[in-house]
Amino acid sequence: MLRMDIHPGMEQEFEQTWHRVGKVITDHPANLGQWLSRSQDEPGVYYVMSDWVDEERFREFEHSAAHLAHRTRLHPYRSGGSMVTMRVRYAMTGAGARG
Repeated sequence: MLRMDIHPGMEQEFEQTWHRVGKVITDHPANLGQWLSRSQDEPGVYYVMSDWVDEERFREFEHSAAHLAHRTRLHPYRSGGSMVTMRVRYAMTGAGARG
């Protein structure tokens, strides 16, 4: 999960740019998907969740030229952020998703 702090007033442009360049990530054969969420509680804060086949292939992408180009396009919008990696221990589907 990636936390991105965006400069005030640049949120809409950041979202549009993230969506345009996101294909760099989702086209990687080891990527299972990614999601951009905007915090309801913290102005200018976004969270990116991405899911990968395994950590090894994620790290391979993270150090690639394609990822560097992706980060470079988003850098002007960022004032800070952090990243954590996690492993799902349990996954439970809610009643609303089961139909």
